[in-house]
Amino acid sequence: MAYDFIFKIVMVGDQSVGKSNLLLRYTKNEFDQFSKVTLGVEFASKFLKIEADQQYVKAQIWDTAGQERFRSVTGAYYRNAIGALLVYDITNRNSFESIPKWMKELKEHADPNIVMILVGNKSDLKEQREVKHEEGLKFSEKHQIAFIETSALNAGNVDIAFKNLIHEIYKISKANIISQQSLAGGALRGVSHFEGLLDNSALSKKGAKTNNMEQSMKLSKIGHQQATEEGKKNGERKTGGCC
Repeated sequence: MAYDFIFKIVMVGDQSVGKSNLLLRYTKNEFDQFSKVTLGVEFASKFLKIEADQQYVKAQIWDTAGQERFRSVTGAYYRNAIGALLVYDITNRNSFESIPKWMKELKEHADPNIVMILVGNKSDLKEQREVKHEEGLKFSEKHQIAFIETSALNAGNVDIAFKNLIHEIYKISKANIISQQSLAGGALRGVSHFEGLLDNSALSKKGAKTNNMEQSMKLSKIGHQQATEEGKKNGERKTGGCC
């Protein structure tokens, strides 16, 4: 399938918070209750149409092991990423308290202005909750990133989480392109004008390969909180399950 943009997105968080099943749910609408620990890195792709501009985005989403013993394997994993999901398990306080560590690692190895969304997964396990919704919201407001609670098991808010992140990256990327065109005295007149401006692996002309790019687009942080009421409702839904 042809596309206008390609965004590299990474998923980070402790082991067993449900990253692999979030990826599986978003890309294939499936759930693996016997999901095993990720060894090294895995990735999958999903196409999304930006309806307002009739543009197609290819999201290349990378899932990494949350264990320290795989840190050396995943060092290059962050390179050229312009979006990230910081995932914790609402039934595991330690996974929430590890989020600052993952955020620090992202800023050290990826673009320091990478667009992030905080994701509290396993919202179906209401009765086992250890991290309040308000705590996630407070953290997101402090760091000026988006926040949502999800359930990979029942698909609650999974699409919304990924789509919100992708739309935010697209919006900022488009503004960046227009700004560059203005500085150059030009005007953005459609996708043909993107070529030559996008010397990075995050954004590419139709069919371009990511390994031909050398730099990552400088992106701003999300300046507003995107947690939705639907996310909160799903976070309080009692369905039972593990991920």
